[in-house]
Amino acid sequence: MRQVLPKPTPAILSTWLKGFGTIFAVCFCLVLQSCLWDGTDKDADYLTLDDSEYPYADLPRLVIETEDFRDIRDVETDINARMQIYGKTSPESSIQTLTIKGHGNSSFKSMPKYSLKIKMDDKTSLLGMPKDNEWILVSNFSDKTQLKNFAIFKLAQILRAPHVPRSTFVELYLNREYMGIYLLTESIKVGKTRVNIPQNDSSYLFEKTTDYHLNGYVIRTDRNTTFRIRYPKQPSEDVANVLLSHLNDWEKRLYGGKYALDASTSWIDIQDYIRYYWLLEFSKNHDGKFGRSIFFTWQKGGPIKMGPVWDYDETFGCTRDGLPKDTPQGWLPRQYGWNNQLFKDSLTWEAAKKYWKDHRDQFAAFADSIDSYAKKIKAAIPNETRRWNALENTEFWAFKESYRTYDEGLDSLKSWARQRIEWIDGNIDK
Repeated sequence: MRQVLPKPTPAILSTWLKGFGTIFAVCFCLVLQSCLWDGTDKDADYLTLDDSEYPYADLPRLVIETEDFRDIRDVETDINARMQIYGKTSPESSIQTLTIKGHGNSSFKSMPKYSLKIKMDDKTSLLGMPKDNEWILVSNFSDKTQLKNFAIFKLAQILRAPHVPRSTFVELYLNREYMGIYLLTESIKVGKTRVNIPQNDSSYLFEKTTDYHLNGYVIRTDRNTTFRIRYPKQPSEDVANVLLSHLNDWEKRLYGGKYALDASTSWIDIQDYIRYYWLLEFSKNHDGKFGRSIFFTWQKGGPIKMGPVWDYDETFGCTRDGLPKDTPQGWLPRQYGWNNQLFKDSLTWEAAKKYWKDHRDQFAAFADSIDSYAKKIKAAIPNETRRWNALENTEFWAFKESYRTYDEGLDSLKSWARQRIEWIDGNIDK
């Protein structure tokens, strides 16, 4: 017998519609779950990106989510995470697995927008840079222009400095929160595409550090100069002592009245040193007071060399310890550490003067390059400003000036750099 359906009444129609709505909602949720990672589906095709408040601004977006959305609390603890690169409307990479942790010392502890270190499970080329598995996301929070590190890296490349980190700007989303503009840069490590020195127990990458930053393998010379050995990564005591002995012998010569430019080539690459010095002095980098973030390489039997350049966000007028904005006048790194002793020798200072005069045009071009570099991030500045409201802020310890607009901040940086060159020109022969 053929079943006859009842004639639909308003009540029956309402029931059918409610049922259809429930089925549609369930199906729609299933579709979403098949595409978006909700923190538990490890087979998702892409990570969640909500850019309704911070729209696409002509920069790649790095979307990172930590396992169980764990907070990043320190610079030691590696947290499992996943990352995907987004373009304007869709992902431009597959989901990549990695670990992430904080990066920096006082900057990580004191800055609301902090730097990060990521280590990919597999070596990967990120945004056109050579394959590797370690990268730094530099926050540049104390730099209202966001450009100082990037511009110094470019200047160092123009001056043919060795091992200059490659870098590019991105916008970062961390655990579905917009974090702002970051400089994705190669980390400082020994490798064929990074600090390219022989990988053996007779080659060293080391960093001048301070008594406040003693993590890692630290050595201290007889003159109480503190260094952190970056390579070899876990040196034996014998391997570390070879470097320590060489540094002690060098400082005995340098401070013992036996230093002379014509006899220094077996100890230090003076032209390499002078180039590094001028990058510090031109920018009045306070780390350049022989404090920290000053890198060296040494191969047994050869001279000590300087580089890579690193950590220039607190420069060009930025100071610490609550002091006012630094002026473009006065020598700074020249008065400290090895610099002070080296440049007491008249021939060494003559070599430094010659380098400045021979390369002055490249330093002068720094200010002229700022506007072209700013074009790379200009569209993203409204996002950055909305997130952090840094332009007008003078309460944070690193903020010395208030700017009504981003362009005003750029003008201040360019003006400071030009005044710095004018001051050096007028005082280098005194």
